[in-house]
Amino acid sequence: MDWLIRMKDALDLIETKIEEQLDIGDIAKVACSSPFHFQRMFHMLTGMTVAEYIRKRKLTLAAQEFSMTSAKVLDVALKYGYDSPESFSKAFRKLHGVPPSEARGSGVRLKAFPRISFHLSLKGDKNMDYKIVDRSAFTVIGKAIQVTTKDGENLRQIPKLWAECNEDGTTDRLCAIGIDKDLLGICMDFQHEQEQFTYLIAVEDSSGALVEEGLVSKTVPASTWAVFTSVGPMPGAIQDVWKRIFQEWFPATGNEHSGGPELEVYPLGDTTAEDYACEVWVPIVKK
Repeated sequence: MDWLIRMKDALDLIETKIEEQLDIGDIAKVACSSPFHFQRMFHMLTGMTVAEYIRKRKLTLAAQEFSMTSAKVLDVALKYGYDSPESFSKAFRKLHGVPPSEARGSGVRLKAFPRISFHLSLKGDKNMDYKIVDRSAFTVIGKAIQVTTKDGENLRQIPKLWAECNEDGTTDRLCAIGIDKDLLGICMDFQHEQEQFTYLIAVEDSSGALVEEGLVSKTVPASTWAVFTSVGPMPGAIQDVWKRIFQEWFPATGNEHSGGPELEVYPLGDTTAEDYACEVWVPIVKK
């Protein structure tokens, strides 16, 4: 219950300071959380980044001002933290579909993005089994892309990468490098302020293999991991596990996301089968 109150307090702070330059450190402090953990929790619970949420709330309030007052575009742009009328107009049009100059017109449809509220859901009908694993640093080789979390673009880019790697033989090349090793899906190098991170399809490299053209080598640092098993056809089963980790497991335990890479571990097998089992590894620290 405490986490629900803390998240509400963080949202209240955002609303009361919506016309100011909001510092993620101050918002996370109200939630009694590290900036990284707060941003990761927020994104996983809402499907958007903190920055995206604040942006949409600002533009919603700006639209209300245009429809109810005679405020100038420049004044409203500066009020909500935009450097110029041009950058404000671009963002406004992207959300509302019309430029600010047309927002006062009769019958113009504008989008209202309401403030988010969090609600506690007491399920208790299904155990969430996990194990804690300490592991030293290890090296992986894989195909990497930079993905953005803006407007859920990562949810489209990552499946596209898997499809391309399966079709062009990249996954076969990786399996040949990591003989008897599971395929890994890795999220790392999170840059929440830029709303992006690096995603890899990779295998563990324990032999110092030569990095082939089109692939990269990355080091996964030593960490303590919470490991969860997903059973069922992909991608639905593992997506449900991810939701439960952030909606149920983190709030119920004294742990936070450490900020390190997240892993999905895929053994060979029929990923559409009802009994297909894979794992989610989340790096944690004791709060």
